[in-house]
Amino acid sequence: MKLQRSGFVAGIALTATIALTACGSDNNEPQAGGTSAAPGSCVSGSLTAQGSTAQKNAMDEWIKAYQQQCGSGSTVDYQGTGSGAGIEAFIAGTADFAGSDSALKEEEQPQADAKCVGGKALNLPMVIGPIAVVYNVEGADGLQFSSSTLAKIFSGKITKWNDAAIAAENTGAKLPDANIETVHRADESGTSDNFTKFLSKTAEADWTYGNAKAWKAPGGTAVSKSDGIATKVKSTANTISYIEMSFAENQSLQSAKIKNGAGEYAELSAESAGKTFENAEIKGKDGDLALSLDYATTTPGAYPIVLVTYEIACSKGSPKAKEVQAFLKYTSSTEGQKELSELGYAPLPESLRAKVAESVATIA
Repeated sequence: MKLQRSGFVAGIALTATIALTACGSDNNEPQAGGTSAAPGSCVSGSLTAQGSTAQKNAMDEWIKAYQQQCGSGSTVDYQGTGSGAGIEAFIAGTADFAGSDSALKEEEQPQADAKCVGGKALNLPMVIGPIAVVYNVEGADGLQFSSSTLAKIFSGKITKWNDAAIAAENTGAKLPDANIETVHRADESGTSDNFTKFLSKTAEADWTYGNAKAWKAPGGTAVSKSDGIATKVKSTANTISYIEMSFAENQSLQSAKIKNGAGEYAELSAESAGKTFENAEIKGKDGDLALSLDYATTTPGAYPIVLVTYEIACSKGSPKAKEVQAFLKYTSSTEGQKELSELGYAPLPESLRAKVAESVATIA
C-alpha cells in the first residue's frame, strides 16, 4: 500500500503541546498536576529495552512523559546501545522490546520469533528520522551533494575538499585544499544501514559495498554511537559524516542539501523527509509493518536520506506483554507522535500511525 502525505502534513502543522486523554487504570494513577496518558496506556510494571541511538532523544522524551503521567509504578529503561545490540538483546531475552533503524533481517526474524511463544516478532515503525549529512568546513556554508559524489567521498575516491566533483556541485563555495576526514559508526547501526542503502540504491556505479549495519568501506574514522559522531564532527575540522537529524540539530551542525531523484537539491527538514514517504510501501503482513522506501524518489522537494526506527516487540508470548503494549500505545498515539516534531524527528503519516496503533492493540 502507498502511504498518503495528508496526515503527515497535518502532523507537522500541529504544536508539540501535549493534550493527552485519560490514563487507563491498572492500579496506577497519574501524578498530581500532570496531564494524562493516552487511553489504556498506564500499566504498573517495569520495562527494559535497548537499541537504536537514532531514536534515543524521542525515547527519552516519551519515557519522561509516560512516567510523569502514569506514576512511579510504570517505568521504562531504554539504553541507546545501537540497533544491532538491541536486536541481539531481544533475541537473548534481555530486552523486553528493541529499537532498530532497520526491520529485522531474514536471518534474524526466526530467532526473534522464537522469543515470542505462540506469536511472532513484529516490526513496528515508530519514528521517522531524517539522516543528515553533516560536515565541518570553515567558511563553506550550504554545501550540497549528489549521491554519486557522496559515494566517492565515503569510499575514499574523493579525498580533497576542493575536488572538481565537489566544486562542480557547489559553485562559488569556499572549498579548502584540505584532506577530507570521513567519519562513520564503529558499532552496528541502523543509521549506517540506511545511509549505505541510499548510496547502494542511487549510486550503484560508485558504491560497491552494499548496505549493512556494520560499516564496510575502507578508511575513515570509526566513532561509536550517534552522540559520538556529533561530537567528533563538531570538534574536528574538515570532517564529514551522517547522523540522525535530531543529533545534528542538538549540536548545531551544518547539514548538506542532497540531490533527489527529481534532480533537485533538497534541504533537510521534517516536511521534506516526509515527502519521501509518499511512495513507501508496507511489505510486512499480519500486523508486521516493515516498510520499503524509495530512496530514488522523484517527488518534488523530497529529502531522500531517511530512516524509520522500529520497535521490535512480540505479538504474543512476552512475559511483559501488558507493559510493552501500554507504553507502545502511548508512543503510537496521536498525542505521543506530536512530541516528535519539536525534537528533530517527523511524526508518522496518519495512515501509517493508525496501522501501528492497530497492531499494538493486538499485543497479548
